Amino acid sequence: MRLYLVHHGDAVGPEVDARRPLSDAGRVHVERIAAEAAGRGAKPEIVWHSGKLRTRQTAEALWRACNALAKLEATKDLQPDDPPAWMRDRLRGETRDLLIAGHFPHLPRLLATLVQKPDWSPGGFPLHGVVALETSDEGESWRELWRID
Repeated sequence: MRLYLVHHGDAVGPEVDARRPLSDAGRVHVERIAAEAAGRGAKPEIVWHSGKLRTRQTAEALWRACNALAKLEATKDLQPDDPPAWMRDRLRGETRDLLIAGHFPHLPRLLATLVQKPDWSPGGFPLHGVVALETSDEGESWRELWRID
């Protein structure tokens, strides 16, 4: 099973739009990383996002580029301050390739939890980027395959 962790693209500030959609630069960047992820073989069967507009827009771009036949939906346990253990536990036993569009600091914490490096620096996760992981033991251990900055 492969897992693609995606930090949402650059969003406008709340003073511009309280819903915080992607900025023009954010949309361009997300389209680029979506094309690059597809070129690296990313083909998730499920695409999850937090429900916030910026993650939905990011998820939709990757969904279109990587597998428009995948199930695309908002899900719980992906808010910025949600404990990463919640998502780790949901991933255990999952057999379908999955893409998650989420937020900082949740994604760096989730990555550190999955690769079992609890002291890992959140700065190690690419800002507005993608980290691809793989598990061969039903989510008990993960290894990084590639990343896009």
